[in-house]
Parts: sequence; structure tokens; C-alpha cells
Amino acid sequence: MKIYIGKRFLQLIPILLGITLLSFLLTNMGTADVIDVMESNTGGVMSETEKEQLRAELGLDKPMIQQYIIWLGKVLRGDMGESFVSGKPVFATFLSKLPATIYLTVTSILLTVLISVPLGILSAVRQNRTTDYLIRFFSFIGNSLPNFFVSLLLIYFFSLKLNLLPVMGNSTGWKSVILPTLTLALAMASKYTRQVRATVLEELDKDYVQGARARGVKEKQILYFSVLKSSMLTIATLLALSIGSLLGGTAIVESIFMWDGVGKMAVDAINMRDYPVIQAYVIWMAVIYVCVNLATDILYHYLDPRIRLEQESA
Repeated sequence: MKIYIGKRFLQLIPILLGITLLSFLLTNMGTADVIDVMESNTGGVMSETEKEQLRAELGLDKPMIQQYIIWLGKVLRGDMGESFVSGKPVFATFLSKLPATIYLTVTSILLTVLISVPLGILSAVRQNRTTDYLIRFFSFIGNSLPNFFVSLLLIYFFSLKLNLLPVMGNSTGWKSVILPTLTLALAMASKYTRQVRATVLEELDKDYVQGARARGVKEKQILYFSVLKSSMLTIATLLALSIGSLLGGTAIVESIFMWDGVGKMAVDAINMRDYPVIQAYVIWMAVIYVCVNLATDILYHYLDPRIRLEQESA
């Protein structure tokens, strides 16, 4: 197992290096000059001599590959530069935004699991009955509505009409996380309910279920100890993709609710052309997806004995 994890980790290093190289080149090959962007964001006026001196200080007069090597070395030491807008260290700014995004991710995933797994199982068990039709209908509606529309509906009813929850911000305690969590969880739960239903139905049609029924095993025991365990691979894959996406910050939802997380930081950085912050966000997204994929592969190793046998034979 340790050898497998080590091999997978070594395979991911070139992917991360390639992503950092592409993000650096794409960011620095734009038409806008970095010094001009810094000048416009700070509101100051610089002479051409001062601009040339600043380019030399920042190493912008060096070849692109040399700039990348210097930048990568600083990143590996935790130095991602300074923001063009605030002038603060990018890494410290990023770390200050991360807890809000992690908080929103945890609450959204928990609510999604609590909604989608029971409803998916219920819909599969009561296939082609009234309960199944209702669950499939509402999951179809929820999956069709975009996040920004759902967030506006929730704000209208729960904040403006009923005056129960705050409209935006994350400074009012646990109440402030309810609306963004509902917005994210409703869309994900609608999609995953249908996936869980399809996976459970596929497992219920397999021979081992028929054999267990023939031996007199109770239906609940078959469902919870056999079918649900076999369905965990699909559920784990879906959750892994969602965790990676949520930890990257859901830009639309965070911007609508003014949730001071990583996604809102990225949107603000793109609008202000704050290149160091954009690069930090790209690196974070790459690291998150690489780590989530590695964790998913390890989870597959424990959940599916066929994968273990293939790895051992290989």
C-alpha cells in the first residue's frame, strides 16, 4: 500500500509542475504590462525611469523561463509575492480567506449527503411508485435551476419576506452560512440523488442480491450491508469531485452572498487583474484536485477488493 501511494504521489508531481508553468506563462503573456497594472491599481503616477527600475527589482527584465524558475523557488518557500491591489503578502491573504471556504464546504457536503443518500435509496427501493416519481421530479427541478437563481430565491423568501436570515456576509454567526449552504446543497443533492438511485438499482439487479434473498436474508440487511457498501465507490467519486470544486471556492455563490472566501477573492483578483493572487488561486485549485484524486484512489483501494488484487498482481 505504501509503495502504491508513493508511486501515485510521484506521478502527480509532474502534473503540478506543468500546471504552475502554464499558469505562470499565461498570466505573464497577457497584453497588459504588469507595472502598468500596479500603477493603475495603486492610483499613483510613475515615470518611465521608475518603471524600469521597478521591472529590474521584480526581475521582469529577465527571460521568461528564468522568471518562472525564480518564481517557483519562492512559491516552494511559501512566498507567492505581494498583491498588486493591497500590497499585502499573497500567501497570508489566501490563508485568511481559506477558513471561510472550508467552513462552507463542510456544511454543504454534510447537507448534500444527508439529503441525497437517503432520498436516492428511497427512490430506488420504491421504484416506479408515487414516492419515486416525486423524488425524481423535484431532483430534476433542482438540477435544472442555476445556483445564482436559487440564491436569489432564497434571499427573497428567507431574508426579504420572512426576515429570518441575513442577506449576505459571514459575520453574523451560524445563521450567515445557512443560505449559501442551501444554495450549494440543493443543486448537488438533486444531481446526486439521481446518481445514488441509479447505482442502487443496478446493485439490486445483481445475482448476489437474488442469492441473499433466496437464503432468507432480510431486505434491510441486504440493502444497508451489501448494496450500500457496493454503491460507496460511486458516491465517493461524486463527493470527491464536489469537495475539490467547493474547496476551490464557488465564485458565483460567494460573490452573491459576499462570503469572504477563496472564490470571492479570485473573482475580485480577476476584475482587478491582480496577477499574484490569480496565480495563487490556480496553484490552490491544482493542489486540491490532485490531493482529492489521490485520496479517492486510496479510498478505492480499501472499498473495492478487485482493485487491491489488480494492484498486487501488477
